[in-house]
Amino acid sequence: MPVLLPTSRSRGRTEQARAGNPAPTDHAVVIAGGGPTGLMLAAELALAEVDVAIVERRADQALVGMRAGGLHARSIEILDQRGVADRFLREGQVTQLAGFAWTRLDISDLPTRHAYGLALRQSHIERILADWVGELAVPIYRNFEVTGFVQDETGVNVALSGGETLRANYLVGCDGGRSLVRKTAGIDFVGSGPTLSNLMAEVEMSEAPAWGLRHDALGFHGLSKTESGRVLVVVTEATLDRSGEPTLSDLSEALVAVYGNDSGLKNPAWIARFTDAARQAASYRRGRVLLAGDAAHIHHSVGGQGLNTGLQDAVNLGWKLAQVVKGTAPGSLLDSYHAERHPVAARVLRNTMAQIALLRRGDDSLKAAREVVSDLLGMDEPRKRFAAMMSGLDIRYDLGEGHPLLGRRMPDLDLVTPGGSQRLFTLLQGARPLLLNFDKPGCIAIAPWADRVGVVDTSYQGPWELPAIGPVAAPEAVLVRPDGHVAWTGDARQRGLEDVLTLWFGPAARHSKPNSCAPSKRTKPAASPRA
Repeated sequence: MPVLLPTSRSRGRTEQARAGNPAPTDHAVVIAGGGPTGLMLAAELALAEVDVAIVERRADQALVGMRAGGLHARSIEILDQRGVADRFLREGQVTQLAGFAWTRLDISDLPTRHAYGLALRQSHIERILADWVGELAVPIYRNFEVTGFVQDETGVNVALSGGETLRANYLVGCDGGRSLVRKTAGIDFVGSGPTLSNLMAEVEMSEAPAWGLRHDALGFHGLSKTESGRVLVVVTEATLDRSGEPTLSDLSEALVAVYGNDSGLKNPAWIARFTDAARQAASYRRGRVLLAGDAAHIHHSVGGQGLNTGLQDAVNLGWKLAQVVKGTAPGSLLDSYHAERHPVAARVLRNTMAQIALLRRGDDSLKAAREVVSDLLGMDEPRKRFAAMMSGLDIRYDLGEGHPLLGRRMPDLDLVTPGGSQRLFTLLQGARPLLLNFDKPGCIAIAPWADRVGVVDTSYQGPWELPAIGPVAAPEAVLVRPDGHVAWTGDARQRGLEDVLTLWFGPAARHSKPNSCAPSKRTKPAASPRA
């Protein structure tokens, strides 16, 4: 079967998507799973005009249970880069969300336009994302599940639960911690099994419970009021023996073991069980199959990093996969997705396990350790470093040595351009790379990549500052990738720029005009992306 050519969102496809659940057909990319990661990836690919579809087992975006409860600062920045952050900010509560082992970390003084978190339940996050994906005319095959697939040199045949088969160039598993895509691809899920089990529920209680947090020999527990006046319960179970769907009886037994009674527990809206298992896919790619979100990494929910890490996976992968599908970049570009994102999730697993180690019991030695860590995080520099880590603002991809900006998120500067004052994030809304020239207008020219990379002559009057790093020297030119990370810094001499452009955005187009300001001087090839 020939390779499927990428197609833009045609009128026919748009009408079909609006008419209801579309009939399965061929696509350039199929995403298994319509949760936050899958929806974000679909939006990224649609912005790049790649023919993408989602396979989702649910009839709609309704969720049972609380799941994730908010967005960290870097995730809000990512949504701002696409022009949709306000949709989430309107519905959530701006708060200082970041924390480490229940020590709150104030990020209000970090250098970002969004120096806060957003308390917003996953059900709302998914609904807003799904509305955006609908506007981008991405078909979602609801009431279907991916049941298997077979890949060959030119694509993937994806089997669905209804007996249908989709043909795609690439399949991305965003289908959760029990990912069928990961298992079918034969990718190992490496890590540690559970050492504790928590129950979480939203219930009514006929008697006033013991509000607040507590530690004991079993672990950590909490009772708090929800917006509706019900009780949100988090309790550590006495045993790991139980698994599967928890019952009201399980919850009552766990509460009695901790509090001596269940406070007249009744009418649960939902009950969920989760553990501290920490696992990560050994590889995020196998041939034409890739993994993102919980399919690639799972960990305990303390710190609230799971959903946020998945969104950032999607934004890292989307522009790379789009270029490979379109044929402007080689398939080897996809290897950089694993090289960049695997270390990020590994760090999330590590800091989550550290938090659980501090929280899991109420004995005197751990209480002392928690107090020492809390005192440390009360100091300015440790607080800033941990706050930047927990909010995702300090992520750096290893792109080699150079300016402190290299590999890090580009600050959302207020730029002065020929078109007037514009925020950098506004210029990234089209999900295209940008070369920013802060030197003499016209001194940076990249005609061979003009169809793929935008060039903006601009100026900026103000400090350059990075979270956890502090002030940095102002560069004369910066190449910003579609995900908002810096791929190159330099000046009109453009040393190494051609190699970096080729690495990330494919070979130069032929018959292009040379730079009109300064000749490009090729140096030794730029280092490949490293983990």
